[in-house]
Amino acid sequence: MKILLTTLNSKFIHTNLAIRYLKEFVKDLIEVDIKEYTINNDLDYILKDIYKHDYDVILFSTYIWNVNDIVKLCNNIKKIRPNTKIALGGPEVSYDSECSMRNYPFVDYILYGEGELVFRDLVMHLQGNMGIEDVEGIVYRNGNKIITNKPKELLQNLDEIPSPYEDLNPKEYENRIVYYETSRGCPFNCQYCLSSTLKGLRYFSIDRVKRDLKALIDARVSQIKFIDRTFNANKAFAKDIMQFLMENDNNYTTYHFEVTAHLLEDDVLEFLANCKEGLFQFEIGVQTTNQKVLDAVGRRDDFKKLSYVVQKVASYRNIHQHLDLIAGLPYENYKSFENSFNDVFNLGIEHLQLGFLKMIKGTGVRKTSNEHGYKYKDYPPYEVLYNDYISYGEILKLKDIEEILEKYYNSKNFILSMRYIIFNFYKESPFKFFEDFATYFDKNGYFDMAQGKNMLYKILLDFYEEKINTNNEMFKDILKYDYISLGKTSNIPQFFNKLDMEDFKNRGHVFLQDENNILKYLPNFKDVPAKHIIKYVHFEPFKFNILNLKKDIYSEVKKIENVIMFIYDDKKIFEKSKAYNVNI
Repeated sequence: MKILLTTLNSKFIHTNLAIRYLKEFVKDLIEVDIKEYTINNDLDYILKDIYKHDYDVILFSTYIWNVNDIVKLCNNIKKIRPNTKIALGGPEVSYDSECSMRNYPFVDYILYGEGELVFRDLVMHLQGNMGIEDVEGIVYRNGNKIITNKPKELLQNLDEIPSPYEDLNPKEYENRIVYYETSRGCPFNCQYCLSSTLKGLRYFSIDRVKRDLKALIDARVSQIKFIDRTFNANKAFAKDIMQFLMENDNNYTTYHFEVTAHLLEDDVLEFLANCKEGLFQFEIGVQTTNQKVLDAVGRRDDFKKLSYVVQKVASYRNIHQHLDLIAGLPYENYKSFENSFNDVFNLGIEHLQLGFLKMIKGTGVRKTSNEHGYKYKDYPPYEVLYNDYISYGEILKLKDIEEILEKYYNSKNFILSMRYIIFNFYKESPFKFFEDFATYFDKNGYFDMAQGKNMLYKILLDFYEEKINTNNEMFKDILKYDYISLGKTSNIPQFFNKLDMEDFKNRGHVFLQDENNILKYLPNFKDVPAKHIIKYVHFEPFKFNILNLKKDIYSEVKKIENVIMFIYDDKKIFEKSKAYNVNI
């Protein structure tokens, strides 16, 4: 019997944890194949690849991002291989399994809930060692009837799941993102999240986790994303793991955690101060700062403590922080969302993600949707259209604001420009800037066309000159600074201030030939010829002393010709280059 475990990841660089667990959990019974595709693969290519291996059983791991493509594949597989047994598992089919069986007559089994124990029993059934009626946690067909067996008890000792990383092939994981869990469940009960359907919190042992992580570190994976819903629910456990990762840093792999900020105590914050820049990334779900909204979705939070923690971590300049908001929650109208946005934005974090409520199957907010007048898309990802508190038109405005936020703030391509505009002209409501800029974008049709790098800068300059129209020449220098800070370039757009200095190129080479300058600004290039150093350096004359704004965004900027040297030799997390005023 040939069995395939497969899925469609959202990107090639991603890896699926679920099918690896399933493979390991039955390895004493049968050797099964794993194949990973992506939602960007042509479906005919996937169909052909699966067909030529003539599998007896195929199990797909389904999620909101891949279920539509998977059911198309299953339908066609059944047509060309009618004797192949097709099974689905995963969150997208776990909460309305009988409905999915009715909608997809080509599916033979659905595994609902956690899959390891269920899949093992299903394999034993397929091998003739167990009756289908005894396979708990499965939905199957008996003639024209759909039968749902009772749920499978949760696996309490997670270490019983054999590790998929003990004998890994480094080439399979090199330069890829690995999703990893140290626990299952969540101590909270947020009604928009599937974790609210699981009671309790279960952990893998610390020794097991460290063995797995060391194997992945040695394999030089690009990033390990911990999918624990609250990584720091157990303070000691989380601190032990982070200490282990710091001690075993391979100068390549980075780590992403979902943390609850108000659970981070001062001793952990002091510990994090010593973390290498860029090693850790924190994703912190705020969702809203409106207490009535938080109460409605069963979320416990302490925004005052969260603010303290986020700003403390930000002061270290070593950990990238990514904070989330959700639009469309119960009782959150447009004005309330603006307040939440401003509260979070003013914390000074690097990345603010504006998301939209998804009415995911099995969640409490979907079950009570009629109480709040929700209308949402009937297909994945089940995104909210409107409710009693926010209109569809307002949702569309927030969609535009989200696009501007991604292009101009989260991209980190306009760091100084964004700070200058918002702190000097929109300090009372940063949200209003993104709203005004989105309106300008829409009015000029920019949402309907692609923009290259240069055009994005020109659009922001045009917006500034039309809507703000103050210190326009200085703002051109600010924009030019952002543009050049991104990376070495020889073609600077003509709409920036251009200063010509006599013999400028040669003066730059002379500067780099001076050993004192190298020791002061570029110590890593000691004894390196200037003709090599120039590959990592750019000199640019400016009309205004705008580097003062980096120290203090409210500082006085004088019109005085000066030269800035940009250095691109180091991979920085918060900025893409270093910059110094120099005399050449």
